[in-house]
Amino acid sequence: MTALAFAATCPHELETIADWWRFAISSLTRADVALGQGTDRVEDDAAFLILGALSLPLGNLDEVRGCRLTVAERDQVFSLLKRRVVDKVPTAYLLGFTEQMGVRFVVNENVLIPRSYIGELLATQLAPWIESPDEPMRVLDLCTGSGCLAILAADAFPAAEIWASDISDAALDVARRNCEMHGLGDNITLRQGDLFASLNGERFDLILSNPPYVTSESMAALPEEFRHEPALALAAGDDGCDVLVRMFADAPKQLNPKGLLVVDIGHNRDLVEARFPKINFTWLATEGAESGVFLVTREQLL
Repeated sequence: MTALAFAATCPHELETIADWWRFAISSLTRADVALGQGTDRVEDDAAFLILGALSLPLGNLDEVRGCRLTVAERDQVFSLLKRRVVDKVPTAYLLGFTEQMGVRFVVNENVLIPRSYIGELLATQLAPWIESPDEPMRVLDLCTGSGCLAILAADAFPAAEIWASDISDAALDVARRNCEMHGLGDNITLRQGDLFASLNGERFDLILSNPPYVTSESMAALPEEFRHEPALALAAGDDGCDVLVRMFADAPKQLNPKGLLVVDIGHNRDLVEARFPKINFTWLATEGAESGVFLVTREQLL
């Protein structure tokens, strides 16, 4: 959809939030926007854009759908919707934030938009794999990006010592902002480096990771929306396993004897099992996916 086909000027005849929601749904549908960056339905993406732009609580659409927008608010929503439709900018980047598991995170184009299925598992404290979630433990969020999993882990395991690392300084700036926003600036240790390079032999009871796992073929076919995300956080070679190969080689040295490694690899189960046929992966089902996250023990990686 071109800018001309979308609209040249703001349709000020749309007065209520319900009017704008309906218009946004139609616009997003006609533009065939790509989803999957925090929302999976155009209805939700439209609500996220409108409520976020108006600084209203997300998930509160029914209570405010009859509210009228000021002229300035209509112009603001229209401007964001136009960029979403024409420039294919993900809504989270337009707003500068997103939410995962009800927790808000600052985001920009230096970090992947939080959406890892590991978030769902942390809401259950990784039961039954973590037997004593309220006792002291050491947790690492590897390839942390925005810091979302580290922050969710801090909530899931209140007595834990949390570390987070990423190769990108720009991503760590975002992670730092999120840690500070949630009052965890002094509780989460951030390190810059390629995988485990900056951790100096530190050992952990639990390592979480949503690493790059997109294959070369899939990278070439990415929808425009996903091209706004950092390629460094996505691309992982021909079979999507380049980062996993290096991670598996070094993880045993970073895990305590009974340590666990939990990794989100999206829809790449077949590729991962083909690349590592000797590892007996445990696949952890979530509402979002039956086989997007695997768990392995330190012993299985030796």
